Amino acid sequence: MQRRYVTVDVFTDRAFGGNPLAVVLDASGLSTAQMQAIASEFNYSETTFVLPPRDSGNDAKVRIFTVTSEIPFAGHPNVGTAFVLAARAAKPPARLKFEEAAGLVGIEILHEAGRVVGAELAAPQSLSRLTQFGSEQAAGCVSLLASDVTTDRHSPVIVSVGMPFLVAELGSRDALRRARPDAAAFARILPCDDAFAVYLYTRDVPTAEKPCDLQARMFFPGSSGLTEDPATGSATVATAALLADLANEKDGELKLLLGQGFDMGRPSLLHTRVRKERGAVVSAHVGGACVQMMEGTFSLASQA
Repeated sequence: MQRRYVTVDVFTDRAFGGNPLAVVLDASGLSTAQMQAIASEFNYSETTFVLPPRDSGNDAKVRIFTVTSEIPFAGHPNVGTAFVLAARAAKPPARLKFEEAAGLVGIEILHEAGRVVGAELAAPQSLSRLTQFGSEQAAGCVSLLASDVTTDRHSPVIVSVGMPFLVAELGSRDALRRARPDAAAFARILPCDDAFAVYLYTRDVPTAEKPCDLQARMFFPGSSGLTEDPATGSATVATAALLADLANEKDGELKLLLGQGFDMGRPSLLHTRVRKERGAVVSAHVGGACVQMMEGTFSLASQA
């Protein structure tokens, strides 16, 4: 059987920016082992597999794999998969709903001049604040000093809206630029609360990188050691939810534009908005533009 796939760059409006994603459109009949092997073959940070939904009221079941394992939820795979499905539809939808291990994920399709240009997801879970760490522990994970970490808003903490990450704020753009993952320090504190990655951000954004409100980087264990992700929607939306939760505003919508991937030559722009009512976060969203890159077909050998 020939199976179709599409690759797309997510959270960018130009080719070779953002975070690449492979979307397998004809995933019915594939075993979990086959999906994992295909994801490893693509060797992108994530590959998605589109399946018929269990509930006909939803649009698809989507399974997400890194090169080493299946994960319950992720940002750029949802945004990219929704973009691919909407762009290929005879009549592009206004929204889609995906069934995933973390729950239902609602996605708004972004249109411009009658053309599908991107997507925005709603986080499937409410904000969870989990284990806190000291500045020295978090800084050690990325070869920095405790003084590079700022804690005036929050200590380094694991947060999740569907996928957990250790989130730490750095005091300067220079510290963010200098960050390098340290495998031994990583292993001393992670995984914890099912979090395996460190997400760093700073409010110190130079004029040349405006209109970003924050700049960020994310490091995680990949197939060949610790590596960096150019755009991490699930960590970004969790961080936006955390910052909104800490903000003084009791009601309204808080918006942030985050840059990521700038230090690895794949600049990405992630738009977040978080709604608060009576002092509580009621929904968190992240979205951005996408660019289709390649498409093709493959068939599996009988031994796959």
